Amino acid sequence: MTQAEAVSRMTDTMAKFVAFTGKRLPDDVRAKIKELAAQEEAPLAKAIYATMDKNQELAWKLNRPSCQDTGAVQFFLKCGTHFPYIDELPELLRNAVIQATKDAPLRHNAVETFDEYNTGKNVGLGIPSLFWEMVPGRDDCEIYTYMAGGGCSLPGRAKVLMPGEGYEGVTKFVLDCMTSYGLNACPPLLVGVGIGTSVEVAALHSKEALLRPIGSHNPNPKAAEMERLLEDGINKIGLGPQGLCGKNSVMGVNIINSARHPSVIGVGVSVGCWSHRRGHIVFDRDLNYTIDSHSEVDF
Repeated sequence: MTQAEAVSRMTDTMAKFVAFTGKRLPDDVRAKIKELAAQEEAPLAKAIYATMDKNQELAWKLNRPSCQDTGAVQFFLKCGTHFPYIDELPELLRNAVIQATKDAPLRHNAVETFDEYNTGKNVGLGIPSLFWEMVPGRDDCEIYTYMAGGGCSLPGRAKVLMPGEGYEGVTKFVLDCMTSYGLNACPPLLVGVGIGTSVEVAALHSKEALLRPIGSHNPNPKAAEMERLLEDGINKIGLGPQGLCGKNSVMGVNIINSARHPSVIGVGVSVGCWSHRRGHIVFDRDLNYTIDSHSEVDF
């Protein structure tokens, strides 16, 4: 296989995978929605969950996106420095989004800032967003795809707190978000919280937290306990499915953290809708791939 043939093959695979993730939610999200639906007793909440289930059934049957806002496509890459197609990835992924936009189809969501025109291809300056982590010595490429919608994770928030505010300040910031902009998203929500040494680090951590499987926990026991406490606290707000009251407000709270300067605590919050459209695919150097986010893959 020539280099050009390999790039074409990977482009086609990524285009099909992006289109597929817009139509089929990940296994963990669908399982959590089913679990939360079984806990509801109020007729309205039960009816909303039944509609969500029907939405997924029809999206699969009719081969169309499960939400009209297919978001701005974002890629989070953990790429080995010896992956043979590393240099082609930016253009390859851009072309994959263009192809997926036509084939899925995806709503046109890329507007050039200042010039104020929609490109009609879901690509533009800096879109799709690529977030890189280089892994020395490896020759594979791990890619998370994420559709960041205008009502959920795109309106994220981040702030640098003074150290005296402590983790109580982090909690207050998260809950303030949940009782304000968080309601733009469609509950039950997946809440990503990032904690680090600056506003941009915390913001990126909060987006990475949305990629973690539902039900997973931060490896630090103290952080894992904070995840549990935040989940309990947000559930007590009583948002329920679609914000119309119910027993649960969230599918989970995921925290990703890194070390910080002693004078600051950076905190970021990103919120994912119930229609949490992410995928995880890993390519080896020969472009064989595995997908662990979805057990049923049809492309």
